[in-house]
Amino acid sequence: MIVDDSAFMRKLLSDFFADHPYIRVVGTARNGMDAIKKIQMLKPDIVTMDIEMPLMNGLEALKIIMKDHPLPVIMLSSATQSGAKSTFEAMDAGAVDFIPKPSGAISLDLKDIKSDIIRIVENAATVHVSKLTKKREPIDEKINISKNLLGDQKTVKPLIDSNVKTQTSTSSTQKNWHTNAKKIVLIGTSTGGPRALQEVIPYLPQDMKAPVIIVQHMPMGFTKSLANRLDQLSKIRVKEAEQGDILQNGVAYIAPGGYHLRLRKVAKTYAIELDNVEPPNGGHRPSVDIMFDSVSQFNDLDKIAVIMTGMGSDGTKGLQALKRNGNVKAIAESANTSVVYGMPKAAYATGLVDEVADLHDISKTIMKYLT
Repeated sequence: MIVDDSAFMRKLLSDFFADHPYIRVVGTARNGMDAIKKIQMLKPDIVTMDIEMPLMNGLEALKIIMKDHPLPVIMLSSATQSGAKSTFEAMDAGAVDFIPKPSGAISLDLKDIKSDIIRIVENAATVHVSKLTKKREPIDEKINISKNLLGDQKTVKPLIDSNVKTQTSTSSTQKNWHTNAKKIVLIGTSTGGPRALQEVIPYLPQDMKAPVIIVQHMPMGFTKSLANRLDQLSKIRVKEAEQGDILQNGVAYIAPGGYHLRLRKVAKTYAIELDNVEPPNGGHRPSVDIMFDSVSQFNDLDKIAVIMTGMGSDGTKGLQALKRNGNVKAIAESANTSVVYGMPKAAYATGLVDEVADLHDISKTIMKYLT
């Protein structure tokens, strides 16, 4: 079902699926109130929902839908600051994904992303709704309280700072793992990723002895809002990566939408290189494979590679590159918690994954290899 206050948009989106082999538009609605009534009557499998609508907006309707009639909901959102904020509120409330609107209120440019819209709806058909409604208990509110009272006083340490000695574990899972070596955490995710990241990044300690690089499949205009949201929730610092950023321990860098992210060596540390010229890899820019492959060339870094929820197999080829060169521990999110068990499944099929973990255990699993 398509929910939008614009008759033009309802017609345009409906036409996109006119010839689809297994997706049929069973109805449309003009606003959130209309949508809730028609969902009860038509019982659609998937809903696309505009955010800005009269009488009842998409965010208000979504909260009622996920409470009374949970199903995969895809939001239509503008890439403005307020639009991005509403998008993440919607995903936190249970929306499975979003479709970014091109610039302009009603734009024929939407036809240019027809294939993306169809892909997102197809992905939503594979989602387990129960995994959209489960959330861990809120993280310690002292984080936000201290930020409000004292300001954001997160401290960071350079990647080359390895003065603090860590105790060597006798666990068989850490055999041949150098606890004193410089380390980096690499995370790749897609559909369901923004919610999943909120179950991992805020649970990493401020004094972790590694930087974190995150590739989340997301278009331009949204990754900065994602970084800001995670930063407010987390003990570590979280930022959208910028060209030339020098990696620091206890900082998470999110690849900007529309840019591949690579590393380059700078003296004894590393800097971020962003690239919006190379075409998308497997339909993705940023690409997990490209990020993994770039980091694989540095033997003096021990890598912890994490692949979480998402459609497709991005990250699998990059994981193979990582495993061919240097010390790597690979963690895949389990089928139990993945909103879409595509990327973790493809990684696991290589036989190169060291640990499979439920979402709420991933932060602990990461830290096992850092302490």
